[in-house]
Amino acid sequence: MQSVTLQGTVRTDLGTKYAKQLREQGHVPCVMYGGEQPVHFYAPTLAFRDLVYTAEARMASIELNGKTYQAVIQDMQFHVLNDALTHVDFIQVLDGKPVTIQVPMILTGNARGVRSGGKMKFSLRNLKVKGLINDLPSSIEHDITELRIGQAIRVSDIKAGKPYEILNADNAVVVSIAMSRNAVADTDDEVAEEAAPAEASAE
Repeated sequence: MQSVTLQGTVRTDLGTKYAKQLREQGHVPCVMYGGEQPVHFYAPTLAFRDLVYTAEARMASIELNGKTYQAVIQDMQFHVLNDALTHVDFIQVLDGKPVTIQVPMILTGNARGVRSGGKMKFSLRNLKVKGLINDLPSSIEHDITELRIGQAIRVSDIKAGKPYEILNADNAVVVSIAMSRNAVADTDDEVAEEAAPAEASAE
């Protein structure tokens, strides 16, 4: 997993008033949990660009007072009007201790059902995974080339063989292909239907 460096400054003044002042000065207030006690700090808003606004899950290398902490994002808050990042909660990465993060789903291939005119619904764009940091992926890829109209891929279809735990419900739908007005019959289905009577007659 790729790491992004954050040059942070420890916060000595806590509370809503001081957090607002930091935001006005172009900083994001943060808290890092997981150690002996929470660590409050802030970092420039621009420093979060490659950590937050990315298609991959990434680890943060946070530098505070000459010491470096490895951490992952636990939660984020955004402004309700302008969508600006306003607060970040981190979980410190410790040796031998599993962490939980959100990992983006990446669908590969052109679904068969879409080629037949079906409509794809991407329902679960991120999966909640838990494991040791070196086992966690930056993203999870799944091939949907053979996905047909009326079919769906669920979390249970993605779990097999992974060195980490996926915490989403097994029956949660990740992506599905629904019938649409412009959909046409699947070619293989047509061939199968035509072949069946012929085989029956031969018997």
